[in-house]
Amino acid sequence: MISNRRAPARSIHNGLYQRLVAALIAICTMLTIPQHAAAETPQNLGSEWSELFNGKDLNSWTAKITGQPMGKDARNTFRVEDGLIKIRYDQYDTFDNQFGHLFFASPFERYQLLIEYRFIGEQLAGGPGWAERNSGVMLHAQAPATMTLMQDFPNSIEVQFLGGFNNGEMRPTANLCTPGTDVTFAGKQLPYHCQPSKSATFDGDQWVQIIVNVDGGATIQHEIQQEIVLAYEQPTLTDSRVNGAPQALTSGYLALQSESHPIDFRRVAIRALPAESALKSNTPRAGE
Repeated sequence: MISNRRAPARSIHNGLYQRLVAALIAICTMLTIPQHAAAETPQNLGSEWSELFNGKDLNSWTAKITGQPMGKDARNTFRVEDGLIKIRYDQYDTFDNQFGHLFFASPFERYQLLIEYRFIGEQLAGGPGWAERNSGVMLHAQAPATMTLMQDFPNSIEVQFLGGFNNGEMRPTANLCTPGTDVTFAGKQLPYHCQPSKSATFDGDQWVQIIVNVDGGATIQHEIQQEIVLAYEQPTLTDSRVNGAPQALTSGYLALQSESHPIDFRRVAIRALPAESALKSNTPRAGE
């Protein structure tokens, strides 16, 4: 079942006191941020695949976990072992809504992203039901420096990863969720938080490869086994307007999720979308 959790509100504080508290938290958080994390210019890429994960350590990656300042991962959620990025919860007693994101240091604009992942083991106790065999990668995400201490998800476009339950039921992966954002799907603004793809269901602990084609603020496509399983366009920030028009999302950070189920990543690679390439804005629906 696809998660239909609502996108987090961009502002939840009312009254002068709450606004002052939020501002102080944001300032204190920013003071702990590594220098590279504040980059604002999208990175230029070569034509070949560039590996964002070096297979050895988390250099160029920074954690942001709900309730912890940026760069702090008190329970060793994100780690590298056996040449893999492993997301683990063996140092947690219970999940307690401690959603996490592992941000790459530089923002990107027009690119192809390749990710290979697998779910393993059992979900941590206390994780929400919708988060079992559930993870994802955030695209066009806000800078981690701008997240508040208690913010659970960055404003972003989420390519949602789901694993099957070995029960014969359909559970597609490479879905779309929209925390703090909106997109155009099938010619109109998507009216709900998550949209399923038309991918196959991947049961068990098998490796799955996903390619995402990102044409800046135009079209985004999710690709599985050389098939476009979902496409949409015109990502914008929710309830944010400039001169009366929605604020377009044309670039941003990448972040891998921790949502209470263990997951491995063996490859995270990126390459430039060719300058002459314009993605077709076809938007297949689930089952088409």
